[in-house]
Amino acid sequence: MLKDFFSKKKKYATIPREEAKQDVPEGLMQKCPQCKKIFYRKEVHKHLKVCPNCGYHHPLTAWERIDSLFDENTFVEWDKNMISENPLDFPDYAEKLEKDRKKSGLNEAVVTGKGKINGFPSAVAIMDSRYRMGSMGSVVGEKIARAIENAKEENLPFIIFTASGGARMQEGVLSLMQMTKTSIAIERFSEAGGLMISIMTHPTTGGVSASFASLGDFNFAEPGALIGFAGRRIIEQTIREKLPEDFQTAEFLLKHGQLDRVIHRQEMKEMLTTLLDIHQPGGVSE
Repeated sequence: MLKDFFSKKKKYATIPREEAKQDVPEGLMQKCPQCKKIFYRKEVHKHLKVCPNCGYHHPLTAWERIDSLFDENTFVEWDKNMISENPLDFPDYAEKLEKDRKKSGLNEAVVTGKGKINGFPSAVAIMDSRYRMGSMGSVVGEKIARAIENAKEENLPFIIFTASGGARMQEGVLSLMQMTKTSIAIERFSEAGGLMISIMTHPTTGGVSASFASLGDFNFAEPGALIGFAGRRIIEQTIREKLPEDFQTAEFLLKHGQLDRVIHRQEMKEMLTTLLDIHQPGGVSE
């Protein structure tokens, strides 16, 4: 008995039985890709999908973003049933669109509409990277342009949350034309006295970063967001120089005067409320 009492304890962990592994419901835990710590998924969602340890901002879906910002039962969606077609007969494009519709529950990579943020009426466009990586095709550009025009007609400030891999290659030049279409709509809105707030989230790249994402009266970003036109590797090969480690991050752009502020997601609603309050009555002058 004494021999057993003083014997060395095992220093290695036992491997749990397969039955024990199955006791943990699938999807219960979530690992942060930045700090590698594991948390209950509900805990992460309680913090608006921000890592409780390191502050990493996990992607939000368009409707999660809407629920986090807009007063209950005030949001009205615009152009919900607009869907992309395959104008260039690009191989397998139609099938991929249908797959993304089923996976995301969205008809396109952006949700537009109007609602109230702490009582202040606002128009909004929110991109969702689950649908074709948030890429900008004809319908994305059209929905954003229409949302801006609706904001002008209804005397509403316009807020856009961007998340995109850039122009949608399956639509070729038709996709690139959306850069001009949306930029013109913003120019007309601005000339009429409209307020536009742009918030760039991870990632905002390509033609989206080079057009409407950068044209706000206020240009903000979430922490750590990748923002840029061309990729790091292409730029380094072109200029034959090594770029800084934080190149094209929100913090790098802020430091170099390309953003007005980097805003933590949990402070976003308060910041938007302050801006909307300051710009009241917030109407577009005729």
